[in-house]
Amino acid sequence: MSNRRWKSSETTAQTIGCAVTNGTTTTTASSSGEVKESDKDDGAHRDPLDLSFENAEAAYKSKTSLEIVRALLVFSLCSAPYLVEHNAQLMKLGRRILGRRLFRLLMKCSFYGHFVAGEDQHEIRPYIEKMRQFGVKTILDYSVEEDISHQKAEQLEMEACTSAAETQGEPSVDDEATISENQTTLEQYHVHRSFADRREAVVAARTYFYLNEAQCEKNMEIFLNCIDAVSGSTKSTGFAAIKMTALGRPQLLMQLSEVIARARRYFEEVTGHQGIIFQDIKPSYFEKRFHEAQILTENPDVNKWLSQMTYDQKGLIHLFSWSGLIDCNMLLSDLFQVPNLQTGKMEPIITALTEEEEEMFRNMMRRLRTIANRATEKNVRVMIDAEQTYFQPAISRITMELMRKYNREKAIIFNTYQCYLKRADMNVLLDLEQAERQNFYFGAKLVRGAYLEQERMRAATVGYDDPTLPSYESTNFIYERTLTECLRTIKRRGGQKVAVMVASHNEDTVRFTVNKMKELGLGPKDRVVCFGQLLGMCDQVSFPLGQAGYSVYKYVPYGPVEEVLPYLSRRAQENSGILKKVRKERRLLWKELKRRILKGQLFYTPKGNYEPV
Repeated sequence: MSNRRWKSSETTAQTIGCAVTNGTTTTTASSSGEVKESDKDDGAHRDPLDLSFENAEAAYKSKTSLEIVRALLVFSLCSAPYLVEHNAQLMKLGRRILGRRLFRLLMKCSFYGHFVAGEDQHEIRPYIEKMRQFGVKTILDYSVEEDISHQKAEQLEMEACTSAAETQGEPSVDDEATISENQTTLEQYHVHRSFADRREAVVAARTYFYLNEAQCEKNMEIFLNCIDAVSGSTKSTGFAAIKMTALGRPQLLMQLSEVIARARRYFEEVTGHQGIIFQDIKPSYFEKRFHEAQILTENPDVNKWLSQMTYDQKGLIHLFSWSGLIDCNMLLSDLFQVPNLQTGKMEPIITALTEEEEEMFRNMMRRLRTIANRATEKNVRVMIDAEQTYFQPAISRITMELMRKYNREKAIIFNTYQCYLKRADMNVLLDLEQAERQNFYFGAKLVRGAYLEQERMRAATVGYDDPTLPSYESTNFIYERTLTECLRTIKRRGGQKVAVMVASHNEDTVRFTVNKMKELGLGPKDRVVCFGQLLGMCDQVSFPLGQAGYSVYKYVPYGPVEEVLPYLSRRAQENSGILKKVRKERRLLWKELKRRILKGQLFYTPKGNYEPV
């Protein structure tokens, strides 16, 4: 691991007063924090970037004055605690009193109009094109959410996260297979009724509940339509966002996550080391260990297991052939077995599954392959969102195998890393190493995370180690350290096969990224670093970045008014929780509105000529 160890990381943005030339793009940061962009090759208009993000005119030049007034109204309402706390009930009441037509008009003049681009892929095209004119691209998300009760959500989750092999005594795929005594149950990866409603204490992320396989097929079709919408409206520069829990039974992701934890323990038990991919350990090491335990002689099952490891000339990459799992070449219960170090018998490290559940997993993999194939065909990138830690190991492992399969010529599949997790930096290092050794493009979206409060409560209640970092400051440190390693890897590999999205509303993080890019000689035109923020939030960061030539995306939700109300409810709550940032946006909006009134530009019509990178 010596060539991959963390180097010391700057935790605050540094002001750089030198010019860094990168091809035809020269990027200069002055002592005042202003960045100047020179792009002589494409003729596109570029503005200087004020890293204080106080330039109200640059932030809102894509908005009409009416849109500025609407934004002021929405942010003012988000600052009223009573309205935010009861927003869902108030919206339902308003719908009953006003009727469907007036309610839709009211929403389009307020919350819906501010946070949602439109009802369908045809209605959102003018919105997307206007953002493109001002240097900003899109991540499309069909944001229809089911508005179900707490009791219903709890019932659905308990049913969807419990195997029929456990509850009904149905025969498993291997009736004689039992997990050995030393492979104890890991409570973190099992459903608990107190946290079955995964929406509790979560406002920044959407939640899917498993209904049946037909609903998963419907969700797949929605994602495919979203990819088509991206292709048709963003000129192949956009992303589509998906969640893996929408595509299959969540129980299977929990069981796979538990398998990954058990595999790590088994590797440590056999080798005495942590981190499979960094140890330069070859299958011969396991052969020697098994010989010492006298379990290898004339044991074809153990020899077959050894032959199926994933490794290269440097050593092991995985204990198991995950590619076979993605391609549905083998059963879960057949793949996830290890030799018992006392008896030599092959034993499962995955809990019992019925034949129907094995088929459900194959369906989930088929849906993911269908989405990845469509994205490859349409030249659209797919962002796989992060979820709770009891799902995430499986989600990340499957996503990396999708990258290995589909990211051969360009980065199509992107994984999401939540930097409030203790293992975030190590997980990124491991995945960067795998991508380099297996020669595929690595795509990463870095976020702070959406499930912090819920993760802490669940760990304390269920009784396992809290997977989250202890403070906001430590999360910032890990975010910057992880980002720095990604940027250094990009630089070391000559800007090849690594792409990272800085998905953050934090101005300090954006400043840190811009300055670190300049320090390492990476320019906007290298197209390896991009930024992402939500539609309707943080415009003072997104648009100046895009107008200065950086690659910037807005996460753009769309869907019918009545069906995106849960999404709008979460946005209202999220904004109420970041009042300091909302206050700045309100101040800048007022500043721009006053400027237009004084300059006689109240009826200003936005028209930009900023071609996105």
